[in-house]
Amino acid sequence: MQAAEENRPELDSVSVLNAKRTLLQLLGRAGVSADDAEGLIALVEAGALAGACEEAGALGASVPGDKGEPYESGWLDGARAVTDELRSIAERALRQTVDPDAPGAAPAARPPVGRMEVEQAKAAVSPLYLAFTAPSDLDPEVTEEVLRAVLATMTPRQRARYAGRLADFVAAHRARLERLYVEYGPGSPTAIHGRYSLLHSATSIAVLERLATPTAALRQEWDAAELPPAWLDGPLRAWEAVG
Repeated sequence: MQAAEENRPELDSVSVLNAKRTLLQLLGRAGVSADDAEGLIALVEAGALAGACEEAGALGASVPGDKGEPYESGWLDGARAVTDELRSIAERALRQTVDPDAPGAAPAARPPVGRMEVEQAKAAVSPLYLAFTAPSDLDPEVTEEVLRAVLATMTPRQRARYAGRLADFVAAHRARLERLYVEYGPGSPTAIHGRYSLLHSATSIAVLERLATPTAALRQEWDAAELPPAWLDGPLRAWEAVG
């Protein structure tokens, strides 16, 4: 009986709940509020469901053996039904995480930026920035202010997916970003020019991603945060110059 129990691949609900409580307690001791911790865990859970959906879809597309058309058709229909249901569950979990008060689909409204959303953006921009340049002594150290302005241009759903969007942006524009940081970033001839100060901050990756789209919303939030206009105009000028 004990051996059979040990070989069960799935975790029971009590053990999962205990692991979640343990994580909440550990995060609480580190100063993370219960609401923020719950939000992060829920986002990971929604992502796990989305990952399971993707994996099940890939596996379901491969019909085992050669058992004829009726078997193949039934297999594919069954696999599609499973992945469709998993996708629906993942979507509901994401919606509940990013907008728990909405009765239906997430609205287009942009609520105030939360502390944990800023922390997630910090974690996303730093490694991307360091892939192009080194930390700079001229970093203006306005990380939170800049990221709040950037995130304020997005809906909660867009904020939840922002790390992936940044990664896609960097992958699509890697050569252009390399030229930009060589010509205008730390160690460049323009390094001490105040216009390009923000290129000494990891937040510049976030700003450049926004500048690659219509900039009206970013300028509005930038002005509301009372950030220097030059910090926005400098990266925009550099981005256009290396395009």
